[in-house]
Amino acid sequence: SGMSKSYGCFGYPLSIFFIVVNEFCERFSYYGMRALLILYFRRFIGWDDNLSTAIYHTFVALCYLTPILGALIADSWLGKFKTIVSLSIVYTIGQAVTAVSSINDLTDYNKDGTPDNLSVHVALSMIGLALIALGTGGIKPCVSAFGGDQFEEGQEKQRNRFFSIFYLAINAGSLISTIVTPMLRVHECGIYSQKACYPLAFGVPAALMAVSLIVFVIGSGMYKKFQPQGNVMGKVVKCIGFALKNRFRHRSKQFPKREHWLDWAKEKYDERLISQIKMVTKVMFLYIPLPMFWALFDQQVGLLEVQPDQMQTVNAILIVVMVPIMDAVVYPLIAKCGFNFTSLKRMTVGMFLASMAFVMAAIVQLEIDKTLPVFPKQNEVQIKVLNIGNGAMNVSFPGTVVTVSQMSQSDGFMTFDVDKLTSINISSTGSPVIPVTYNFEQGHRHTLLVWAPNNYRVVKDGLNQKPEKGENGIRFINSLNESLNITMGDKVYVNVTSHNASEYQFFSLGTISSLFLYIESTGCPELHMFEDISPNTVNMALQIPQYFLITCGEVVFSVTGLEFSYSQAPSNMKSVLQAGWLLTVAVGNIIVLIVAGAGQFSEQWAEYILFAALLLVVCVIFAIMARFYTYVNPAEIEAQFDDDEKKNLEKMNVYSTVTPVSQTQM
Repeated sequence: SGMSKSYGCFGYPLSIFFIVVNEFCERFSYYGMRALLILYFRRFIGWDDNLSTAIYHTFVALCYLTPILGALIADSWLGKFKTIVSLSIVYTIGQAVTAVSSINDLTDYNKDGTPDNLSVHVALSMIGLALIALGTGGIKPCVSAFGGDQFEEGQEKQRNRFFSIFYLAINAGSLISTIVTPMLRVHECGIYSQKACYPLAFGVPAALMAVSLIVFVIGSGMYKKFQPQGNVMGKVVKCIGFALKNRFRHRSKQFPKREHWLDWAKEKYDERLISQIKMVTKVMFLYIPLPMFWALFDQQVGLLEVQPDQMQTVNAILIVVMVPIMDAVVYPLIAKCGFNFTSLKRMTVGMFLASMAFVMAAIVQLEIDKTLPVFPKQNEVQIKVLNIGNGAMNVSFPGTVVTVSQMSQSDGFMTFDVDKLTSINISSTGSPVIPVTYNFEQGHRHTLLVWAPNNYRVVKDGLNQKPEKGENGIRFINSLNESLNITMGDKVYVNVTSHNASEYQFFSLGTISSLFLYIESTGCPELHMFEDISPNTVNMALQIPQYFLITCGEVVFSVTGLEFSYSQAPSNMKSVLQAGWLLTVAVGNIIVLIVAGAGQFSEQWAEYILFAALLLVVCVIFAIMARFYTYVNPAEIEAQFDDDEKKNLEKMNVYSTVTPVSQTQM
């Protein structure tokens, strides 16, 4: 292996610094680009939601599958260093192509601001994304393993700390880019027409990827680089195949059993390779339940008022805070108490914490459900009275009379069974009683607008469920004698007629309300607001514990998993096992895609309890499997083989001086 002198810094090889900065830039580049994709597909290319999401998920799944390819190239052919450099070049080209695909002036021949030949843009962006998936996936297992390679035997503690810092860099990169990239998109640019600046927003990640590559290459002289030892994976597959075939041939009782099924390859393959494969298969077996963990983990505790991309930010902030705390405070404390907190125990605890997060989520969800508005069932209608006139009114419903003074509304919605809603009458002092004749639609809410003894209008509310993602619906009620157009933000309420209500339009974050327009005695139009659905009264603070739990779970589980995969892998298969670890994440994501369409619980909390239970099951299975796992030290085992080979060679040399022995045995 090509060794170079190691430069030290706080007991860490200096080369680590370049690897961590490289990872930070690469993650910034990746998440920055990914944050734009769905918007780019929808607004620029013009695909609908379903297609955009499908393509996006396919891309993400690809990014998790390509690590196998990168690991094979690194461990069998180019070595980690050359693989990282060459695939980073592919990656940078991919980012650049994607940025070019978003320049509308590229095919805007008639200069009207929209691309005239969309297929060019689609083709370019697909080529770009394919290159990115190959690049980002391909270097992922190699970078973490290459970092691990920089440490000497006996630097396990520093090496574990490196995996923590590495994970921190991943999340810091993702955090900063999710904040910065959307800011870039808002800018407008263009040669012929000013449009949202996708080329800039995609161009920044591309530039960062180039920086990442340059940083990595600058450190070149300091790295410890191990040469790949021929086609490892080919040998592994052949050896396993031979062992299985041989075992099958000797299946009858007369042949003595062998300790391990891989020992049946002894006739043809050397002990060293067999012991290395045993290490890998042992770890891979342990990984079987993990995709289930990732699938449930990715179901992230759903939140009400927070947009999903903000959630990613919260998650990343928590990780950036938690990783150092775990490393510097929690683990040392546990060690002081004399508890041997091994890697697999940590991972089990991580799963348990994630399970508890879902239990918390269910509790919070139950609290939220208590405050949700009750909408009418199929055979019911709900009615609210809103007085937009100048005097008090009495409205009598079957079994109840409501008095509404001017500019006010009845106390919430009243629910009536359709069959029992026989008559509604409006009366006010000194005026005859007026019956309300209206065919109320079942299962809907209605607002009864009254403004003079004999003037009323029933408006069917367009809402029979609470708007998604904590948006607020606002409608205008016009009590003036003429029609109006009202503009609010970027939405327009067209032609709201006299004494009528507009439909609801939705704005992000807030409450559901009716804004009521009337003329003050001064002659100026005034606004008065009525709340139709009150906002959730559940405190955001209640939701912190579940995030805290799931992040602690992730930190304990993920960082340990990276480090465990590295420490248990034989020297010639370090990247392959890192890729195996990433593969569990990929399979988890694929499970999510399959299950997502399968079905929904009517009750959100029940779904959370189910997830919590499934996670506990996975956790218990993993704990049992971990009980039977024995840790290995690949470096020691390999050193032992080296010693034995030396001894054998010396013996050979002794013999060869006495009698000529054919060299084939060697």
